[in-house]
Amino acid sequence: MAEETTTNQIQPPTYGNLITILSIDGGGIRGIIPAAILGFLESQLQELDGENARIADYFDVIAGTSTGGLVTAMIAAPNENNRPLFAAKEIKDFYLDHGPKIFPQPCGPFPSAQIIVKEIFGPKYNGKYLHSLVKEKLGNVRLHQTLTNVVIPTFDIKQLQPTIFSTSGVKSDPSLDALLSDICIGTSAAPTYLPAHYFETKDSQENVREFNLIDGGVAANNPALVAISTVTKEVFDGNPDYFPIKPVDYGRFLVLSLGTGSPKKENTYNAALASKWGILDWLLYGGSTPIIDVFTQASADMVDIHIAVVFQALHSERNYLRIQDDTLTGNVSSVDNSTKTNLKNLVAIGEGLLNKPVSRVNLETGIFESVENEGTNEQALIRFAEQLSEERRLRELRSPHTKSPK
Repeated sequence: MAEETTTNQIQPPTYGNLITILSIDGGGIRGIIPAAILGFLESQLQELDGENARIADYFDVIAGTSTGGLVTAMIAAPNENNRPLFAAKEIKDFYLDHGPKIFPQPCGPFPSAQIIVKEIFGPKYNGKYLHSLVKEKLGNVRLHQTLTNVVIPTFDIKQLQPTIFSTSGVKSDPSLDALLSDICIGTSAAPTYLPAHYFETKDSQENVREFNLIDGGVAANNPALVAISTVTKEVFDGNPDYFPIKPVDYGRFLVLSLGTGSPKKENTYNAALASKWGILDWLLYGGSTPIIDVFTQASADMVDIHIAVVFQALHSERNYLRIQDDTLTGNVSSVDNSTKTNLKNLVAIGEGLLNKPVSRVNLETGIFESVENEGTNEQALIRFAEQLSEERRLRELRSPHTKSPK
């Protein structure tokens, strides 16, 4: 973060009591679900602090994987007025308008056969529309220019290891200062769905670094823990923007983690089926891709379980809010079904989540269960908005760098 910020940009957490983190899972077209949640949260912040309030004004770190990485860029990249490119309420319409072109549905007499043949010989989609759209919207904005710190996981298929793009990381490794458009295309390159993405960066000495990226969901479909680790590293490195905390002092974190839904409760896979599967079955079974489902769900759930355990152990459960629907079934569980009917249904699921009770993962079963006396997700988000607003005001009062409105 810069030493002096505008009135809108959040002051560093060293002037406050909390470190605020927003995390958005991957999930393709199901990104509509967290979009609905973000739209509600931003509306609550606007009720408290005025219509110009934006999500990026309140979070120290916004992390997103795959479709979550795209949402992260949309709400954290600056426009020509140095304000967020998109208001949260506009993200839903972005998916509704562009989803059918990003994931064009097959037509003709044998659509299923067309899909199978296409996926055997290459990615299901060529990605051309997505790539041109992302480049158009994000332009020449680079990672260091985001309005708050962002963390976007990807996976380098050549190096066979994760590559984490973070705004704070650019300070120590300038080769990470890539175009946000390239980062978003890379983190969205889901195997079998979209092509891997290659690009290069150059540092001030003209040293070239190559990136060969696929979907960040391979490494961290739920990037919440990556975000927390990034902050922890900054604290250990002595970044003055962060107050000193102990390695496991999660009580100073305020974390909102948004899932994109999962078919866990309605899943039809079982050992009897999987024991007979070969390569093609793992890649294509019943219109889905089991191997992708397995590693994205495993990645997301392991992170949620880890964070839930730590927050519960420190009696800070209310500082960690995970909003997820693990009951998806049929078309709505697909990551690429962009029919008008399915898009409408996804919007309804996202909005319906607001009325569902606050839930936490059962550490034994892995299933989300409602929590007594904590109300609905809507009520929890209202409380969350109040905490974010109070934290922002506290920092502005304490910071010597806050500019007075002209």
